[in-house]
Amino acid sequence: MILTIGATAHFGRQTVETLLEAGEPVRALTRDPNAANLPPGAQVVRGDLAAPETLAPALDGVTSVFLVLPYGLDPAAFLDAAREAGVRRIVFLSSGAVVDGADRQPDVIAQYHHGVEKAIAATGADWTFLRLFFPAINALSFGMQLTGGDVIRAPYAAATSAPVHERDVAEVAARVLTSDGHAGRIYDLTGPESLTQADQAAVLGQALGRPLTFEELDDQPVREQMGRFMDADFVNALFDLMAATVGKPAVVNSTVEEITGRPARSFAQWAADHTADFA
Repeated sequence: MILTIGATAHFGRQTVETLLEAGEPVRALTRDPNAANLPPGAQVVRGDLAAPETLAPALDGVTSVFLVLPYGLDPAAFLDAAREAGVRRIVFLSSGAVVDGADRQPDVIAQYHHGVEKAIAATGADWTFLRLFFPAINALSFGMQLTGGDVIRAPYAAATSAPVHERDVAEVAARVLTSDGHAGRIYDLTGPESLTQADQAAVLGQALGRPLTFEELDDQPVREQMGRFMDADFVNALFDLMAATVGKPAVVNSTVEEITGRPARSFAQWAADHTADFA
């Protein structure tokens, strides 16, 4: 049995769907099974990583775990329960900000994910880390602005990334969870092309049939505004990561194709798949 943590969010949901399509037994942990709305065939169980007493039943018979965590959540209780339950394989969706071998991680995002990686390794289970920098779903944040016009306003128009489709992440996760040869491996996952934020806006506009433009904002006021309702250190780390990419083509690799056997989906494909999210 494969247990998915974070099963109702983008990456977890897509991984549940991919595993079911492959005929694999899947259990999904959620605090509210009635609201999960997962596909038929998924075994949906009630559980909460912040309530350790709910975890043992969810882990009964589980051999592999796909772990997707919200930033900042401490997985210690879950990892203890997984060790007690005899889980043999843990695949963790981590961050490309992590610097291997560094005595001190460069920011709070890297520090958090590196800490989780170390805690997973300490369980004694076979582990695999899937690292992402800027997934394509980050572009969903543009949608809030598009209800009032065709201009996207944000800092760093020239910030680059190789946005990866969540379905590609799910297909990689499913392969790693169900096949051998991935223990102790770290996979950096990218999309097939380097794009600036302005490029992404143009591609999204083509999919929507709208002439979208990108208007660059000064980053400091945006940092301050976002820091009022989000962790300020997280916001600054995210913006610093973006700023560091300006003028530098993003790294593109073939890891998705090597693991799944087919090329990574383009951002244009992602945009076409998500037009309803911008309606």
